[in-house]
Amino acid sequence: MSQAARPQKAAVSEKVMQVFDKLTAEKSVQRALDFLKADNDRTTEEQIELTEIEAPTFEEEKKGKAFARKLAEFGIGNVAVDEVGNVFGLRPGTGGGPKLVLCAHLDTVFPRGTDVKVRRDGSRVYAPGISDDGRGLASVLTLVRALHAADLKTEGDLIIGATVGEEGLGDLRGVKALFASRSDIDGFISIEPGTPDRITYLGAGSRRYRITFEGPGGHSFGNFGTPSPIHALGRAITKIADLKVPYDPKTTFNVGLIGGGTSVNTIAETAETVIDMRSTSQEELLRLESQVLGVIREAAEEENRRWRRDGAIRVRTERVGDRPAGTQDPGSIIVQTAAGAGLAMGFRPILESASSTDSNVPIHLGIPAVTLGGGGDFGGAHTLNEYYDPTDAHLGVQKILLTVLGLSGLAGVTEPLLPKRG
Repeated sequence: MSQAARPQKAAVSEKVMQVFDKLTAEKSVQRALDFLKADNDRTTEEQIELTEIEAPTFEEEKKGKAFARKLAEFGIGNVAVDEVGNVFGLRPGTGGGPKLVLCAHLDTVFPRGTDVKVRRDGSRVYAPGISDDGRGLASVLTLVRALHAADLKTEGDLIIGATVGEEGLGDLRGVKALFASRSDIDGFISIEPGTPDRITYLGAGSRRYRITFEGPGGHSFGNFGTPSPIHALGRAITKIADLKVPYDPKTTFNVGLIGGGTSVNTIAETAETVIDMRSTSQEELLRLESQVLGVIREAAEEENRRWRRDGAIRVRTERVGDRPAGTQDPGSIIVQTAAGAGLAMGFRPILESASSTDSNVPIHLGIPAVTLGGGGDFGGAHTLNEYYDPTDAHLGVQKILLTVLGLSGLAGVTEPLLPKRG
């Protein structure tokens, strides 16, 4: 295993830890932390309420409206739904501080009609989407209540809400739209299910393509010698399988779906595949994309040359996924702050390897971003047996609260650790 692939250590400066010494000694902060612990049962019930509103990717409107109502009820101002369905409002700071986004995602991987009614078994709560990202949504709301209950005044503005299209072919469309529409965001935190000791600070990018080979087709005996889209696809898959990619930065490819043909004795008219390519490096991702598209064209040309039928096989390429890759230094201030918040609570911070979350987009743009775990135990994510256990889940949101206060600054107590961009 290369050094880059090993979990990175979180080195936290004395300056950052001094901020958390001040924050944890502040009575108003302690009131907020106590509130989060006391609010744990209510948070679980709210998590259940939101989970039982279906929200497949591209169909998040109903859940978004419910979430928007709750934000407004809890005192978040200017709550609005944008053109793609994102829900965001503003909790103003005292002025002059950075603008920090705090959000989760509305969509789930489950199609319309999935039974999302919650069932309980002991301490566990079962339902598709209950953890991913029901926990994130409920975490945002309990954090809003805690800030209000303890009357915490941040120096920086908090942009609080939820995105659409984080899952699958949603292709991060919500967070892409957020950053396309504004240039004043200084930092970003998204909340996913997970324990409070883990910090996601790297974005694994991906490119996905649907490739269709087309040809004249014919009878397997009577029209033998006609170039075959399926044979061309086979040539392409062989070439893709032989591609060399770097281990570090981790770069991968996969032919995940194939299809085509009508019968065993028919030369197919079409053959199709869907290809997934990923890397922690945008440069390597684009290099791999170029190689894959190149060998696909070569495969079609080879099939045509084999039967001396130039142009018989044609190729259509459709990009169906584009998630940018991004890296940031493990010593960056946002990573240090998240790690310092964990240390202040007695956790040993763990810097996760790259994954694909809403944080991909800001990290790719050079904007400090992390994805943090909302707390509690979970399992079976993206399956019908997904579950969430709220035991001690308040520890996750307590750590996120301290991270937010550290980055944004607490009026009269600490200055923001997060700098304003530009």
